[in-house]
Amino acid sequence: MSKLTHLDASGAAHMVDVGEKALTSREAVAEGRVVMAPETLTLIRDGLAKKGDVIATARIAGIMAAKKTHELIPLCHPLLLTKVSLDIEADESLPGLVVRGLARVTGQTGVEMEALTAVSVACLTIYDMAKAVDRGMRIEGIRLLEKRGGKSGDWVADPSG
Repeated sequence: MSKLTHLDASGAAHMVDVGEKALTSREAVAEGRVVMAPETLTLIRDGLAKKGDVIATARIAGIMAAKKTHELIPLCHPLLLTKVSLDIEADESLPGLVVRGLARVTGQTGVEMEALTAVSVACLTIYDMAKAVDRGMRIEGIRLLEKRGGKSGDWVADPSG
């Protein structure tokens, strides 16, 4: 197992120095789910939520959050993201919404935290916008699905979860 990179030799937390790393193309994909009552899913899908378009608002919130990840997670580097996108799809089998986020950069460090932050905030926004009709919603399964690029190379999550 590798050592924790955000700890120095004495065990103190520190920001990793990426100054000597090469600029490379990096990408990360994360996912999460908001499980809700079937009636809540119908309300959202039909655009009838009292606060407005839940999916569009959650998408924008996730994009905005990815751009502010370094302000939320103490040891993250500020990145000049080249792309952030969120796909939010209804899944009747949950029932609920599946949120998938992608973050991309040409830089010296990865974008896993940006993808995870985008998905997390999009899920929280969905909850916020629909909580008046369904306080029992659950946010679950937030995880990294894949990352590409950088010194450590590509990684893909085990599909079984």
